Amino acid sequence: MSKGVFPIDQWDFRSESVLMDLPQEVYDRLMVHKTERIYEQHEILFREGAFPSGIFYIVKGKVKKYKANREGREQIVNLAHTGQLIGYHAVLSEERYPDTAAALEKSTIAFIPKEDFLDALDHSPLLTTRLLTTLSHEFAVLVNNLTMFAQKTVRERLALQLLIMREKFRDDTINLNREDLANLVGTARENVIRALAAFREEGLVETRGRKIIIRDVDKLMAIASSP
Repeated sequence: MSKGVFPIDQWDFRSESVLMDLPQEVYDRLMVHKTERIYEQHEILFREGAFPSGIFYIVKGKVKKYKANREGREQIVNLAHTGQLIGYHAVLSEERYPDTAAALEKSTIAFIPKEDFLDALDHSPLLTTRLLTTLSHEFAVLVNNLTMFAQKTVRERLALQLLIMREKFRDDTINLNREDLANLVGTARENVIRALAAFREEGLVETRGRKIIIRDVDKLMAIASSP
C-alpha cells in the first residue's frame, strides 16, 4: 500500500470498526435473529424508495450503492466490502432507502432485523457512539466527493478512484467492469476507456480484461492531487 501517504479517510466510507470488539452481550443481541444468504453478481439487496426492515452486514464480498436517474444511469456513491454494515442510515432516520444496493460480485450477506439493531443500540452506548462517529465521517466524505465532481477532470477523478479502491480493498489489482467504473467516476463509459488507455500508455496501469493492475502509485497520486 502507499504507507499512509494517500489520505484514504478523506474519500472512503468506513464501518468495519463498528462491530469490532463489542461486548459479547451486545453482539449477541444484534445477531440473534440474523439470516445469511448468497447474493449473485448484480443481485439487489434493497432498492431506493423502499422502507427498511433491517440492516445488512457483508460477511464476504463487495456491494455497490448507487442512485439512478430517470434514464436509468447509475451514479455509484459507495463501494462497501467485507466487514461493513450498510442500510442503517434509513433505519436510524426512519425514512425510505435513499439509494439502491447491489452485489458487485458473488457475496455472502447477513440480514439483521431492525428490531434487533435498535435493541442493540439501546443496550450499548459504545455501539451508538461508533455509529455517530461513522455518520459524521461519512458526511465529510460526501462533501469531499461533491468537491471532487465539481472541480476535477475525468482523468483526475479516475486516478483518485483507482487509488481509493486500491487502499480500500488492499490490492493492486482492481476487478471492476468499465460501466461500474464509469458510474463511480461520474462520466460516460467511453471517457473512462479513453482515460484508462492513456494511463496504460503512460505506464501507470496495466489492463487484463476487466482487471486493472496499478503500476505507478506515485504518478496516480500526482494526477489525483492536481489543483
